[in-house]
Order: sequence, then C-alpha cells, then structure tokens
Amino acid sequence: MSRARALVACGGLLLVATAAPSAPPELRSDGRRAMGTVLEITLAAPDGSSPEALLDGLFAEVSRLEGIFTNFDDASALSRLNRAAGSGPQPVPAELAEILAVSRSWWEVTGGAFDVTVGPLVALWKEAERAGGAPEPDRLAAARARVGSQRIRVSRSDATAELADAGMSVDLGGIAKGYAIDRLADAVRAAGVESAFVSFGQSSLWALGAPPDAPGWRVLVRDAADGFAGVATLRDRALSVSGSLGQWHVVHGRRRGHVIDPRSGEPLARPLQSAVTAPTAAAAEALSTAVLVLGTRAGIDLLEALPGTEGLLVDAEGARFTTRGWSQAVAFEWFADEAGAGP
Repeated sequence: MSRARALVACGGLLLVATAAPSAPPELRSDGRRAMGTVLEITLAAPDGSSPEALLDGLFAEVSRLEGIFTNFDDASALSRLNRAAGSGPQPVPAELAEILAVSRSWWEVTGGAFDVTVGPLVALWKEAERAGGAPEPDRLAAARARVGSQRIRVSRSDATAELADAGMSVDLGGIAKGYAIDRLADAVRAAGVESAFVSFGQSSLWALGAPPDAPGWRVLVRDAADGFAGVATLRDRALSVSGSLGQWHVVHGRRRGHVIDPRSGEPLARPLQSAVTAPTAAAAEALSTAVLVLGTRAGIDLLEALPGTEGLLVDAEGARFTTRGWSQAVAFEWFADEAGAGP
C-alpha cells in the first residue's frame, strides 16, 4: 500500500488510518458486504502466507455465520427456530446455540436492557412506522408479553434451542456482528497474525496489536449531535458504538429512534451516543445498546461493575458521562474541553 491518510465515515465512528510504508510488515485490506453493512479487514499477514487467501477465508466465515443468524432468509437456522417457537426444543447449529446462550447471559447481566427476543416489538413498530402512527395499546401489550430471554432454553452440548412460547421471535442484530468479529479474531490469531483491524460498519470493531509506526489503531468517535466527541486508540481490544436516534421517525410530533427498550416496549426518544470497549466484540456490542436503554447513570454504573469494560455516553447537548477508566483504556483525545464529563 502507498503511504496515505484516509477518513472513512459510517455509523458512529471514523477510522483514521495511515497506511504502512513500503517495508515489512505490509498491511493488506479488503472490504465486502456482510450482515447488511460493510465488513472491512486490515491485517499484516505472516511471512510465507497468502494475505489474499487469509482474507478470503475470513470473509467466507462471516458469510457462513450470516446464513445461520439472519432473519431475512426464511431458510436460515434462526428463521426456522423462530417459526418453531412454542414447539419444544429444536436442533440448531452449534454457533446458534452458542450465540443464544451468550445473548441470554447478557440479558441477565443488563437486567433485561439487552434482549434478543425483542423481535415482536421490532416488527410491530416497523409496521406502525409504515402506517405513520404508533401501535394500538392492546397490540403493544401483546407484543411485550412475547418478549423475555428467560424463555430461551439452550443446550450447547446437544446443540438444541427452544423459544418457549408461540409468537416469540429472536433478532440477533444487536450482537451478531460482534460475535462474528470474535470468531474472526480467533482465526486471525491462529494464523499467526500480530497486527489486524476489523470493522463492521464502523460500529463494531476489534484491534490486534498496532499498525506500523503507531501506538494503536485510531478511530474518530461521533457524538449525539452529528459531530465528533474525540479520538480513541485501540490495541488488543474491542469497541462498539450505538446511537439511540441514528434512525428515527416522528410519531404524534415526537421523535422515536430505532432502539427499543425491551422492558417498556417503547422506542428510545432521548438522543444518546454510546461507545463501549470490552474484552470481546460481542460483549461490547451488547453493552453499547444496553447502556442506551439504561441511560446515563444506570448505564455507567453497569459498565463500572464489569471487569475490563469501559464506556462513554454523550447526549445531544454535549454532556459527557464516562467510566473512570475510559480515557486511559483507549487513550481518548477529547475534541473540546471536558466540562460536563464525569463518571
């Protein structure tokens, strides 16, 4: 790659990348469509290996996982499980059993703020949006009654899963990209790679080592007012960002976002941007959504209680709320004075 500096905008982050000089290790990059967005992988392949073959294998693995986890394909394993809700345990691929078990554990940790069984609410609010209004109270109550990850039953040893009640529906959109990144991280390490950066739609990221001549992989983190909060430097950690009103519509004169509180059944209305760094990309992705639902105080308290996890919340007025170790964990460089920041 030639020496170049690039800013690529998408979602909550901008990747600030400086290409390697013409000396080993050489960085190789590729980007392809996956899971409804763009997956970008940059890595320094070990001596004697083919970077093209390694990249092709990584993208193929994500494509395989997408075929299991998508709910946009009636033939996917997840779609089949959703259709069998209320019909007892079903055989599922090992990966689906694993991600369901992980998702249920995060439901427990977050007190229900993260819940993959939110599918009936997502479908109801999409229908209401197309009609230009809000769901009828009785239909909202009926959808809420079908939400709750305590009714997911998984046996990873037998590779079976069950959605206990008819009408339940799992949506893995809030964790599937992070889970896929964690699988890629395992493969990259096993291949002997020491420097890599994986980005899913610039919202779920993972960094291994650092690029040549830099302390880490630098990304610009957006705020909740379509500006930028600052720059994070990642090394050997995952980062996920989420926004409560990244996609929104107006119902009865009130803005409603695309993130739904599984506990109330209502879309979030307060503009917030979150950024969470955690030991795994699946954890970071689940938590970046959960803290939006919990809000600034409870969200930060949750992150403070989890080892190896740090985070940032920014509202539309520019107020900042961080865990005590956030700035140190990602060497965060604020773009403005830190007035209003705090744990």
